[in-house]
Amino acid sequence: MAGTFRAVFFAVARQSKHAAMAAAGLALVAISGCNTGNVLSLEPAVDVGSQTSAMPQYAGMQKLVPSNPYMTQAAYPRMDEPMSPVEQMPASETDCRQQLKRLDVAFTDLAPIHEGQCGIDYPVKVSAIGNIQMKPAATLTCDMAATFAGWTRNELVPSARWRYFSGVKTIHQGSSYSCRNIAGEGVLSEHGKGNALDVMSIELNNGDDIDVRKPGLFAFRTRGFLNNVRADGCQYFTTVLGPGYNYDHRNHFHFDIKNRKSGYRACR
Repeated sequence: MAGTFRAVFFAVARQSKHAAMAAAGLALVAISGCNTGNVLSLEPAVDVGSQTSAMPQYAGMQKLVPSNPYMTQAAYPRMDEPMSPVEQMPASETDCRQQLKRLDVAFTDLAPIHEGQCGIDYPVKVSAIGNIQMKPAATLTCDMAATFAGWTRNELVPSARWRYFSGVKTIHQGSSYSCRNIAGEGVLSEHGKGNALDVMSIELNNGDDIDVRKPGLFAFRTRGFLNNVRADGCQYFTTVLGPGYNYDHRNHFHFDIKNRKSGYRACR
């Protein structure tokens, strides 16, 4: 009888030991599933997630406002706010947005921007024109967005197809809305009104990335293309400044729709 009792006791003890080990194993699995560290080596847990949001990498302010043509104060990346659903637009702004849709512009309405003397009452943020990406997305007045989209579709794209037998993939811009004055003049820049855009390079579907900087002596095709960009732009914008105008514009085309009473256009 005593031998039978000992056998039963040891059998129960073994089962309890196995159950305890199984429970400990399940606990380790549960803990490791909740973190990215190594439980056994006590590494710290870091929630890496399935994906991370893209953060622009700027190596200094020249990446953000690479031209620095009118800059008198630092311009930092904005935190854009969407437009309030109760915000009422004048008819002219509503009509302009209908034009953007006809031009197949991908845009978002933003909340009004008011920064001292700078600002846009009804800004839009343009991320694409048809299949052409705008990188980074540009914050502009609707009128400037529509003017730029019209020029892109009617002039830039046909010129690229004629010169390079390729469509346009991406327009790389260096500055859209930015609160600053014209250097040395104390006058508000058109960037501070959302009426200006600086184009740094034009990337084509065939892989070519055409830098706006003045091309080499024998870069006949690039020179012809950039000359077309400048000349055709003068039919749409009131100001077109680029490489050769002055040192500040050596690496970009500046386009704006400055309203001049005389109707004068500055194309240089």
